[in-house]
Amino acid sequence: MSGLQFNNFDAFKDAADEKGGTQGDKVHVRVQQRNGRKCITTVAGLADDLDIKRICKAFKKNFSCNGAVQKDEEDKEVIQLSGDQRTNVKEFLVDQEICHSDTIVLHGF
Repeated sequence: MSGLQFNNFDAFKDAADEKGGTQGDKVHVRVQQRNGRKCITTVAGLADDLDIKRICKAFKKNFSCNGAVQKDEEDKEVIQLSGDQRTNVKEFLVDQEICHSDTIVLHGF
């Protein structure tokens, strides 16, 4: 009986301790409800070496929507787009090889 080995997964281990398991390398695409039927899509977590304003300009041109670059609480740049653009943003980031599809997390309803 001493030779049995069960699941060695530690549920309380911090994800940042594992290689490649940090939260900082994920791109979070969220949709936030404004008033009525209006909503805003936010893109956060893009790499610092990317030109965020240029990516926002490409989003606005390809998706025919308005957008802006805002600073969040940690002085990171976040892209805000009008409308629900979650799937468009994911397809664009993967097609342009800005990031891989497994690093993009879609949030929202």
